[in-house]
Amino acid sequence: MNTFKTASLGFQHLLAMYTGAAIVPLIVGGAIGLGPTELAYLVAIDLFMCGVATLLQVWTTRFTGVGLPVVLGCTFTAVGPMIAIGSANGITAIYGALIASGLIVILISGFVGKLARFFPPVVLGSVVTIIGLSLIPVAINDIGGGMPGEPGFASMQNLGLGGLTILLILVLNRVGTVFTRAAAVLFAVLIGTGVAASLGLVDFSPVREAGWFQMVQPFYFGMPTFDVSAILVMTLVAIISMIESTGVFLALSDITKKPIGAKELTKGYRAEGVATILGGIFNSFPYTTFSQNVGLVQLSGVKSRRVIFWTGGLLILLGFLPKVATFTTLIPKPVLGGAMLVMFGTVAASGIRILSQVDFSKNENLITIALSIGVGLGITANPAIVANMPEWLQLFTDSAIVAGSFTALLLNGFFRTMDRYRPTTIIAEERQVG
Repeated sequence: MNTFKTASLGFQHLLAMYTGAAIVPLIVGGAIGLGPTELAYLVAIDLFMCGVATLLQVWTTRFTGVGLPVVLGCTFTAVGPMIAIGSANGITAIYGALIASGLIVILISGFVGKLARFFPPVVLGSVVTIIGLSLIPVAINDIGGGMPGEPGFASMQNLGLGGLTILLILVLNRVGTVFTRAAAVLFAVLIGTGVAASLGLVDFSPVREAGWFQMVQPFYFGMPTFDVSAILVMTLVAIISMIESTGVFLALSDITKKPIGAKELTKGYRAEGVATILGGIFNSFPYTTFSQNVGLVQLSGVKSRRVIFWTGGLLILLGFLPKVATFTTLIPKPVLGGAMLVMFGTVAASGIRILSQVDFSKNENLITIALSIGVGLGITANPAIVANMPEWLQLFTDSAIVAGSFTALLLNGFFRTMDRYRPTTIIAEERQVG
């Protein structure tokens, strides 16, 4: 494979993951009140760190790297918790929690197999479903153009742009090529932004004023601060991401016909831990494997790691180009909301797929799913319900994702413990009935 073809295939992988990578800083930065300049930097440093994290995973050493053609980006699991931490304790607390949780990931990387038993499909599926469903209101608000009550909210113009973006994603997924299906969200966002610009809704002056080059800076937003509750929350997020990554690693192992064992998995987890620590130092995010790129590997049939090296290098290059990051911040909210609705809905659908492995004839599984999703969505609908709780406890309940996750973990642990002390005669009778 010649260099030009390898580079072009690497660029395809970049396009496939770009929107998913850029959406996270736009959501988190917007939620915690960052200004345009800070938001542009956050997008740029996120792209830079996506490239670094990808190279850490593809390039194998004695300590890190699963050695498979994976592309890394910020996990959506972390969006809600980071907003909650940033809103309660400030942005520096996010980065302190990332550094600490990254260190913990490295320390426990060899024991993830044992930790996985605490995250059976009933827990993992509930958590992933909650992640998708709890983030959908953010997408709906953006489709409307902001928040209810703001001028122009839910105007036909905004709803039309959001609907157009969704329609384009559907069409590209239905009639497009392998590549356009993988990058359907990005192309839909670009076309939607172009339509909005033709209506005079996009001001490109910030792109013209932005420089051509910038250096990345460690601790751009200040020195990290360390809060115990925030660290525990981000560690939970990291463990969930590691379990999700395990599935992606095993899928890619099957696709590439490259067997991997406990040693390779451990190095893969360590790479994510190192990437998360660097994310805290350079003020970006925690990173995990992106499944859409796995789909591109499978559909294109190109399994070479050289392609992914190009993807990582191009992402790093984009991190030094503020004009690209600034352009990303100009995407109109309705267009961004349409893309987010599809992406977050896909996350929820993935959770439902995991739950399909659960034995629904067992009442404990039904109760675990019902209560964890109920708690998560209940807090999403009425956050004031936890307003009078102690501050340290609010950090676990302000986020629907974290509250639902802890509910699922506690209930699963409770039912497992109860099973140990149930009379064997009752268990035998239930099996006979089943």
